[in-house]
Amino acid sequence: MSNPKALVLSGYGLNCDHETAYAFELSGAEAVRVHINSLIDGSVGLDNFQILAFVGGFSWGDDHGAGVIQAVRMKTNLGDKILEFVGKGNLVIGICNGFQTIVNLGLLPGFDGEEFDKTGMARSVALTFNDCGNFRDDWTQLKVNQSSPCVFTKGFDEIELPVRHGEGKFYSDQVTIQRLIKNNQVVIQYALRDGSPAEGKFPFNPNGSVYDIAGICDPTGRIFGLMPHPEAFNHATNHPDWTRNREIMKRQGKKPDLNLTTGIRMFKNGVDFITRKNRG
Repeated sequence: MSNPKALVLSGYGLNCDHETAYAFELSGAEAVRVHINSLIDGSVGLDNFQILAFVGGFSWGDDHGAGVIQAVRMKTNLGDKILEFVGKGNLVIGICNGFQTIVNLGLLPGFDGEEFDKTGMARSVALTFNDCGNFRDDWTQLKVNQSSPCVFTKGFDEIELPVRHGEGKFYSDQVTIQRLIKNNQVVIQYALRDGSPAEGKFPFNPNGSVYDIAGICDPTGRIFGLMPHPEAFNHATNHPDWTRNREIMKRQGKKPDLNLTTGIRMFKNGVDFITRKNRG
């Protein structure tokens, strides 16, 4: 049986496609970087893939808002095909600019009972300018909702991942936020170093997201969007404290932990899900 195939979008200001493809390869998938135009003109089809990754970067220079033009372009040309892809039980992950895009597409939150079509996918949440007023490039502590159906975060409780964005504030009306909470669609939240809620405190919550929301999923758990970058934690040495941690372990007579990072384990959860699905 062949490995699951992941389509990693590239083109027009996207700049995390190499990292994301590498992360999927480390996780056991066959990753293919595909330019958006190749999907639109039909030279590459979604039918050959089981995972679709919307990656980080600054698509179309974030003109008209982060992820807006990419969402419009893909909804207009590929909306029905993306919905068909999702309907087959496949996975979608949107990271940073990719999260902004799939929110603008209306793939998230994807509440049960909402009607979607290629021109009218419902949009009920937004990712907007950071409250701090500038771009944030930092590492964040994250609390994982273990009751969430999200495929990618199974087995996690607390994780650290980097953020790098200027428009990462998750925002919506209170009715929508409460619905997300009730459905356990809030997957990860910004937290303090001890794992307790950040409660909006800067810089632990780097952007002012309501309810400290850093990532959400659809009700099935197969569509996941997050602002932090799991693909940027693909090796132990990516972590800013890796030399300190190495010395601590050395003094304790332990060997450095060179197992899969939390970032790669997150991708592997998705790859393993598809592997089990293919086995039937």
